[in-house]
Amino acid sequence: MGNSFAIQATQQEGVSVLALDGFLDAHTAPQFEEAIEREIRGGRRRIIVDCGKLTYISSAGLGVFMSFIEELREAGGDIKICGVIPKVRQVFEILGFQTLFDIVETVPQARARFEEGGSREG
Repeated sequence: MGNSFAIQATQQEGVSVLALDGFLDAHTAPQFEEAIEREIRGGRRRIIVDCGKLTYISSAGLGVFMSFIEELREAGGDIKICGVIPKVRQVFEILGFQTLFDIVETVPQARARFEEGGSREG
């Protein structure tokens, strides 16, 4: 039995929220990539990735974040990350993600960061 992974995409006040659930690894990263591509094709540039139910992330999963961040920022958008559990946060911190991405606790906090119009350390 493989590790399960699901993405729930919703729109909240002009922001796309992608809620990740389960294991994000080399097998499931293409699903995550496709979800972000769908948002971009739909003209949505402000994306929040809710990691509240993400239990594992591999380098392939991390690579998906990295592959879109520059394109989104050049288009005036961004990716904000929220709800990261300690085990996953540790991986983000080892790779310096907290200096590249806004990582906050909740979706409303991430949405507020877009309203502030900047990216700040949290």
